[in-house]
Amino acid sequence: MNNQSQVDFYNNKLAYEIDSSDLFEAINKNELIMVIDARKPEAFVKEHIPLANNFPHREMNEETTKRLSKDVLYVTYCDGIGCNASTKGALKLTQLGFKVKELLGGLDWWKRDGYATQGTNEQNGQKLNCAC
Repeated sequence: MNNQSQVDFYNNKLAYEIDSSDLFEAINKNELIMVIDARKPEAFVKEHIPLANNFPHREMNEETTKRLSKDVLYVTYCDGIGCNASTKGALKLTQLGFKVKELLGGLDWWKRDGYATQGTNEQNGQKLNCAC
């Protein structure tokens, strides 16, 4: 394996994925990010990342995304590593021409990193302090 292929691998990984800490910081800096919960509405109601929008991956298509800005970075997430809704959502949005990253570990790792959630099963934790 040559060094350049390894550099390319890690660059690609960082281009397509984001962790909870980086997402938390980016939201607090008011970066152009929209957090997308790609799960079913029932799961969203129970618990979600603050400021997230529920947009189930099964509903993503050209018609339902026509009002979304192509200037925004969309960060998709789901429950965690046992769920692939975020991957399906990221794939669909990417195919439709949007800039997308997937949240590593989803909601599970967001909570493990100590960040607050909202919903009927909300978890206390560090709250976003952005002017969003």
